[in-house]
Amino acid sequence: MTQARRGGDVLITLLGRPGCHLCDDARAVIERVAGELGVPWEERDITLSEEDERRYREEIPVTFVNGVQHDFWRVDENRLRAAVNAAQGSR
Repeated sequence: MTQARRGGDVLITLLGRPGCHLCDDARAVIERVAGELGVPWEERDITLSEEDERRYREEIPVTFVNGVQHDFWRVDENRLRAAVNAAQGSR
C-alpha cells in the first residue's frame, strides 16, 4: 500500500475496478473530502494486481488513509473527514 507523502502528509487511497458503481460513488465522496481538506488522493485498479484482486475482490471499493484500511463497500463522508482530520493532527 502506498504510504503518505512528504513525511506525514495525509494520503487517501481508493481501490476499485472499472464498471463498479459503488466505486463511482466512493470516488465522488473522496474527491469532495480531499478537495475540501486539501489532501491528495489516488486510485488503484485491483484488476492490475493479482494480489489486490485476490485480497479485495469482495470488498471494493476499499478506502485507505495513510495506508491503513478505513472502509469498504461504501464511504461515509463524515467518517472519512474525521479520519483525515485525525491523521492530519498526528503529523
